[in-house]
Amino acid sequence: MKKTPVLEIGEELVLNPATRKMLSQVIDAHNEDPEGTLAALPWLKEDIEFSPQMADLLMNLELELTWDEIHFWAIQGKKDNTFHGFIGLGNDMHLAASAYNLGYWVRKSSRGKGISLTAVDEIFKWLSQRKDQALIELTVHPHNVAGLATAKRICEKWNGLAIDGYIGVEIKGRTVPHLLNLIQLRRSDDE
Repeated sequence: MKKTPVLEIGEELVLNPATRKMLSQVIDAHNEDPEGTLAALPWLKEDIEFSPQMADLLMNLELELTWDEIHFWAIQGKKDNTFHGFIGLGNDMHLAASAYNLGYWVRKSSRGKGISLTAVDEIFKWLSQRKDQALIELTVHPHNVAGLATAKRICEKWNGLAIDGYIGVEIKGRTVPHLLNLIQLRRSDDE
């Protein structure tokens, strides 16, 4: 088992394992842009209050901190603990060879600053130090312009590949077409 670590990102940001202590900050971020939250976290139920759903998620993530199947972080400011969003490596994959799927959500007031890209870099560096190889999936809805641009930049930097065609992603009982990107990480000392 490999515990989800704290990862520092430069002078300003830190990735802290997601816990229940962050609930009030997550609720504030959600209230900035509820539609954006629902788009980034499509498993949320619109007809059920957000707070208990997020409290359940954070409690489950806290219980799974020592599992190597899931790693989920809050992106926070180092000096003031400001919550900027979530980023995580999950276990809901489409290919049997994949180690993780990558997902992230940046709150509205923190978007456009490259936060998700710098967080991905730090997570991929950490993963490259501890695994011989890891195939990472990144799925994006084809109409998510910002998500497509971010996926393209991640693939360019980490030698990833956009797969032709669409895959089906189950969202609220429907299969929704998404684009699949694959990033093959290798140990950093193998390069």
